[in-house]
Amino acid sequence: MDLSQILSFLAGQPLLLLACIGITVSLLGGMLRRAAPVLGGFVRGIGNLGLLAAMLLTIAQVTRLTTGADFAIPQLGLTRQSVEGGETRVPMNPDGHFWITATVNGVKRDFLVDTGATLTAISPATAQAAELKANPLNRSVLMHTANGTIEAQLATIDELRIGNVVARELDAVVAPGIGDTNVIGMNVLSRLASWRVEGRTLILVPHHPQAVKEI
Repeated sequence: MDLSQILSFLAGQPLLLLACIGITVSLLGGMLRRAAPVLGGFVRGIGNLGLLAAMLLTIAQVTRLTTGADFAIPQLGLTRQSVEGGETRVPMNPDGHFWITATVNGVKRDFLVDTGATLTAISPATAQAAELKANPLNRSVLMHTANGTIEAQLATIDELRIGNVVARELDAVVAPGIGDTNVIGMNVLSRLASWRVEGRTLILVPHHPQAVKEI
């Protein structure tokens, strides 16, 4: 891999790039401290701040992806995710799973509700049809599937409608290893006021119910 390829890779990984810059600046500051203690200490401090920022942003993104924590970093394009609407009931499919016909940015697709999935996963075909936008931090994650570990690109869904429930600015992954399957993950369910299974029916209850037209 030549320098241009390395720089191109780092340009697509802003948090990694920030961490590399922080390390480089810190090392430079350490070298300068012998000849110019004040300047070297200042430069090193800037490098340490860059490393701290990269660490905090990484923690913030992991928290956002793996928990129901609702926060936004608008300066980085990470807007607040919301799930609202009215109660939605989903009957169990004959195969024993809960399948939902939802719309992704206006494109209708079938989704499997998977309480074992941390993130909502979108097939490449659905992502292309719905014109999903890349995650502002341009991150990728590793996913464990039946076919092994795959790399999936983070993306943002402008609007996901599930019956009477509407999710906006939702984090998702575009996963090439899941074929044509789309999956509703816990990052949607955890943002509901409650969800439960009664008999053969999945019941989704959002916060602050609103009158949303059923699709």
